[in-house]
Amino acid sequence: MDPKQITDLLVQGGSLSAQVAQNLVADARLNSRRIDSLIIEQQLLTQEGFYHALSEGLGIDYYDILNFQPTVETLQLIPLRLVRQHGILPLFTTGGTVFIALIDPFNSEAWDSLRFVLGSNFQQVLADVDRVRSLIHSCYSTETEVSADKISPPKKTKYFDSTTTPTTEPITQFVDLILEKAIQSRASDIHLEPFEAEFKIRYRVDGMLYEMISPPFHLASAIISYIKVLAHLNIAEHRLPQDGRIQYLISGRPVDLRVSILPTAFGESTVLRVLDRSMVQLDLEMLGMPDEIFRSVMETIQKPNGIFIITGPTGSGKTTTLYSCLRKVNTVNSKLLTVEDPVEYEIDGVLQVPVNENIDLSFSKVLRAFLRQDPDCIMVGEIRDMETAQIAIQASLTGHLVFTTLHTNDTIGAITRLENLGIEPFLISASLEGILAQRLIRQLCPHCRVEYQPAETTPAEYRKSYYGAGCEICNHTGYVGRKGVYEFLTITHPIRELINHRSSEILFRKKAQELGMVTLREQGLRSVFAGNSSLEEIMKYT
Repeated sequence: MDPKQITDLLVQGGSLSAQVAQNLVADARLNSRRIDSLIIEQQLLTQEGFYHALSEGLGIDYYDILNFQPTVETLQLIPLRLVRQHGILPLFTTGGTVFIALIDPFNSEAWDSLRFVLGSNFQQVLADVDRVRSLIHSCYSTETEVSADKISPPKKTKYFDSTTTPTTEPITQFVDLILEKAIQSRASDIHLEPFEAEFKIRYRVDGMLYEMISPPFHLASAIISYIKVLAHLNIAEHRLPQDGRIQYLISGRPVDLRVSILPTAFGESTVLRVLDRSMVQLDLEMLGMPDEIFRSVMETIQKPNGIFIITGPTGSGKTTTLYSCLRKVNTVNSKLLTVEDPVEYEIDGVLQVPVNENIDLSFSKVLRAFLRQDPDCIMVGEIRDMETAQIAIQASLTGHLVFTTLHTNDTIGAITRLENLGIEPFLISASLEGILAQRLIRQLCPHCRVEYQPAETTPAEYRKSYYGAGCEICNHTGYVGRKGVYEFLTITHPIRELINHRSSEILFRKKAQELGMVTLREQGLRSVFAGNSSLEEIMKYT
């Protein structure tokens, strides 16, 4: 305990004079003595009087724990290493609140660690320092610590299992807690962001970011390093971006995590993409496509050759749709090959190859090798450059069905994007069979959905709308879950003519709508009128 902090409180409370306090601090520092011992030895206060005065100054209750013994269940609430590091003693629990005594009641780092482990469900009390130290020594004996540290690390399996990881390590506890809360919250991404004076943790749930309780700032580098170890990344590299993958077991559930590390001014920003297999249904019928779009997709993926492209921004569900299509054509008489960065979901009966830039194993190099493997269907995770696009088109023109993705805003944009990559229009028109654009929009909570009438100035087609008032079930956001909104462009003869003539996007869109294409905005408005989403959500994403 810092002598100056203690004497300042006692002076403020009138228990000591300023001059006496100054002499006590000088004596304590000169002779390396504890300030409470000096006060009691000089009979300035009794031991009980000292703790009562300190209790009033700190604004916390004083407990006499001379004949007190915490239960085993209470002791197990705090990780052993955290107890040793900060001198923390859990005393008892009442109404879900854990009452804590510290060897140093001014230890702010202990408070930060406790907030992260227990949230707000703890309360500090004051107790005799020697008794607290004695109880920590006896309750967390050397034998207990040795037996905890002797827990065998998990055998080398496919997944890191949080239930078999030694629970005595605070950093392991923190990371497990982060992941468990993310799964409980249905988060798609976990953002660990270092700033000048804080370390933020944010979850992306249904496309929106929500800030969580932050761990102590001094633990930031240790947490990131532990994640690097799990992802098999270089923990000594802090200057370059790194990407990796973690396969983890959370409460017995297999969860895949894509890890992205980005160096910033105040540390390494880390994003974990959560791929919870138990929550993903790779079934085309379950994606909620309108009937006419579902039929068009089915017709396209059952063709013997050609290219089928799925477009949309990051996080729009392209990968889920792509895998669902792949499973649909995965039959015993077909050979399917995929090249991905990285492999996100493993599918029985499909040969999947992860890209590895470190050994120059690129999309284009793998695609060339694929053509010698006699495949019926090829999936390319993403077309990023001209070389990959050219090989994919050549594959489609030589009797292969190719599935792939592009990052464009709509179906027409995919054609423009291929042209910008340097692909000749006649090759695009000859190989393309269909393009699907999609977005994920939040669905209104059915328990608090309310209909309202917009202002008279609002266009007639937007007059009937709904919004989520917010309730306990949706955590007062008004939304629960997300649903896909789709736009499908079938490459018919008139569209091929426009591609060959390098027509503008305006002409493409006009012709496509004449041929029956329903745009993303129109599909979104149908969801609004059906009461599934809000007008604000549709205007934001389409």
